Amino acid sequence: MSETRKEPGAGERLLIDLGPLVVFFAANLAFGIFAATGAFMVAITAAVGISLARYRHVSPLLWFSAVMVIVLGGATLWFHSEVFIKIKPTIYYLIVAALLAFGLATKRNLLKMALGTAYPGLSERGWQLLSRNWAIFFLVMALANELVWRNSSTSFWAGFKLWGFIPATFLFAAANVPMLVRHGLQLGNDKEEPPIPPTQ
Repeated sequence: MSETRKEPGAGERLLIDLGPLVVFFAANLAFGIFAATGAFMVAITAAVGISLARYRHVSPLLWFSAVMVIVLGGATLWFHSEVFIKIKPTIYYLIVAALLAFGLATKRNLLKMALGTAYPGLSERGWQLLSRNWAIFFLVMALANELVWRNSSTSFWAGFKLWGFIPATFLFAAANVPMLVRHGLQLGNDKEEPPIPPTQ
């Protein structure tokens, strides 16, 4: 008999997805961008390790984000240039948006492949609309990141990732819920709210 994979609770999911970003923000305040970048690399590696150890599973988007943090964080430290870590969100958002758009164009919903079990009952039309909405949102986030890091201090940019991007992501996810419910999403019955794609 197959064993059902254990899924993280809401609090654990937030810790895994957003904990590394909080570490980055705190380390930047205390020690500066280069120490924060190193701490970010360690923290996101730990998040992947926790996910593997406790749940024997890491979401594709968290894997992707971790690889980008390691690669661009490593470039930041190697070249001693903060530009690499600052453009990381832009590259991440653009690639995820492109993947979602490609999936929709080729009739392969990549968001459903990544998060399907977290949205019980959602119809195919609902998945299409959700993927389209997230693709547009990630494009806007990429533009916002470019505007912020190019026109503000490093401290402001690091803080904006925490108190700007994260609240915007949660608000956007909440705004989609009525549409998702209309297209079959099952809420209630002690079910937790579905997760948002990682935004690190």
